[in-house]
Amino acid sequence: MFNAMSVGRVLLGLYFLVPGLMKVLDPGRHIAMMEHHGIPAAALLLIVATAANVIGGLLLILNRHVRLTAFGFVVYIILVNVMMHDFWNFTGVEGGHEMQNFVKNMAILAGLLVLASASVKRELKLQGLFKSDNALD
Repeated sequence: MFNAMSVGRVLLGLYFLVPGLMKVLDPGRHIAMMEHHGIPAAALLLIVATAANVIGGLLLILNRHVRLTAFGFVVYIILVNVMMHDFWNFTGVEGGHEMQNFVKNMAILAGLLVLASASVKRELKLQGLFKSDNALD
């Protein structure tokens, strides 16, 4: 049976997982982009971003800790938007491109808030840590 919430959750998970894997495959490109935006300690922050993308993406796809992961990605998107899609610091085509990414990310953030609000609240404890959120209903 088609479940729109599950499909949306998996697609949001892929939205983070795929770029996380791309960061692993071409870290130099991503570090250069971060440095272009004036981000200090780009190599270290790339490791953090990669881990967040891959782990969080998998958690959403596997339906584990969806609420917590979605709220975590809300914070992540706010940081990325301010640091990497700072359209106010650019003009012309580059400024337009950054504004488009900024607005697109706000739409993803909205989807994450909807997903978080519709997801199971669960405590962080060792017992049942790896159970699907569906098993908690």
